[in-house]
Amino acid sequence: MNPQDPLAQLRDIHLPETGGWWPPAPGWWILAVVVLVLAAVAFWLLRRRRQQNLWKRQAREELVQLAANPRQCNEWFSELNRLLKRVARQAYPDRHPETLTGQGWAEFLLETCPSERIASRPVAEALVQASWRPNTNLDPGQALDFARFWLEAQL
Repeated sequence: MNPQDPLAQLRDIHLPETGGWWPPAPGWWILAVVVLVLAAVAFWLLRRRRQQNLWKRQAREELVQLAANPRQCNEWFSELNRLLKRVARQAYPDRHPETLTGQGWAEFLLETCPSERIASRPVAEALVQASWRPNTNLDPGQALDFARFWLEAQL
């Protein structure tokens, strides 16, 4: 010990050991739980929305399949009408469109169609009648155009 130099008697500063990364502080545990809960809720909401919109995707896919092979026969027009009825049942469940036939079904299609398409009354009536008439003069292209327009308004 050097009595002349009092600073030499001081010890070096020793910092305490760090706590390390494990175990994390309570705030990190709370943050991890909140993030997990939010992720689970987001996943559940996305899955629920996807399930609710499943019928829309299926309707679009089925319309594409019908458009790929248009035929001027009763079966093809019946398939198109069934597709429209399935979509109507999903879009308007309180009006029970699946029970409508003939002129009532054509009126329902025109009523739920956007207003700028009012000139398509003959096409809608011919589409409804084409599924049970042996010979129809309706062009499948016109029927597909009407169905696309009506479906996009509902989807």
